[in-house]
Amino acid sequence: MAQNPHAIGHMAIAILLFTVPKALFMLITLPGIALHALSHRIPRAPFTFVATLLAVITFGCILYGAAEGVSHFQVKEVDINHSKRLPEGFEGFRIAQISDLHLGSWSNKVDKIEELVSLINEQQPDIILFTGDLVNHHADELKPFMPILAKLKAPHGVYSVLGNHDYGTYYRWPSAEDEAKNLEQLIAMQKEMRWKMLNNQHTLLYNRGDSIALVGVENDGEPPFSQHAQLKEATEGTENLYTILMSHNPTHWRREVLPETDIDLMLAGHTHAMQVTLFGRSLSEFLYPEWKGLYTEGAQALYVNIGIGYVGMPFRFGAWPEITVLTLKNNVQ
Repeated sequence: MAQNPHAIGHMAIAILLFTVPKALFMLITLPGIALHALSHRIPRAPFTFVATLLAVITFGCILYGAAEGVSHFQVKEVDINHSKRLPEGFEGFRIAQISDLHLGSWSNKVDKIEELVSLINEQQPDIILFTGDLVNHHADELKPFMPILAKLKAPHGVYSVLGNHDYGTYYRWPSAEDEAKNLEQLIAMQKEMRWKMLNNQHTLLYNRGDSIALVGVENDGEPPFSQHAQLKEATEGTENLYTILMSHNPTHWRREVLPETDIDLMLAGHTHAMQVTLFGRSLSEFLYPEWKGLYTEGAQALYVNIGIGYVGMPFRFGAWPEITVLTLKNNVQ
């Protein structure tokens, strides 16, 4: 069941390795051949040299992205200082955000998840927030990683929300009951790891005599992605508090969070930056207005983490797996 997607993914990488460099070589050399045919004074050698160089570089990039890029973990330090509502007790509060683990894609790389957990704990965050897509389809994907992920430690705990893949909707279940049981199992397993799930709920965090609200909603994506968030219900009782929202899909920010709430900071994932960025650009830009990093509108902010895992092809290049450490700071200007 789990092996077919792996085989397909690796086959796709093999096809890329042997078609993309070759296609690039042909694309560059053909003008040289045509120009040389028109005039023998125009040499083909420069075209061949450039084509060969770019083909070799492309082959190397694809190979690196598949072999090492998927576990080239990056820690990004980000200051969050857009709001004046942050209480003094949370000045300097450190949040480690991780997202989109997609554990079904890591079945033969348990050591990499151990490395990831150690790296997160080394950041000494005050709290760890996971913004959805723990698995690809099945709750069972989590089982071999439970002892490892249970080692994530922070004084204020580990909190999580559901992403679109966590519902198992991309798998053909024998019945609706089986699909529902799978989700129940995934939630129970996270509780067993002592992760605190916020499914359309909120909790209050206390630090040095002050408090802020942490809200979590179920996945709320643009169609055809599932929409299960109950934001109004989840935020009831958080009025006038500095509020952090965990919501998997970044499009939720413009669809509901910005126009209808005063939530200070939303944390999302989902995009993966399509697992490839070149010169700071990604095809994600054509699908998501906010696809990577920090965005602000007045006193409200969104941070989009491009995730740890991968879906489909075992490949990341430029869009390296991300651990974000966000430090809360009060905007005193």
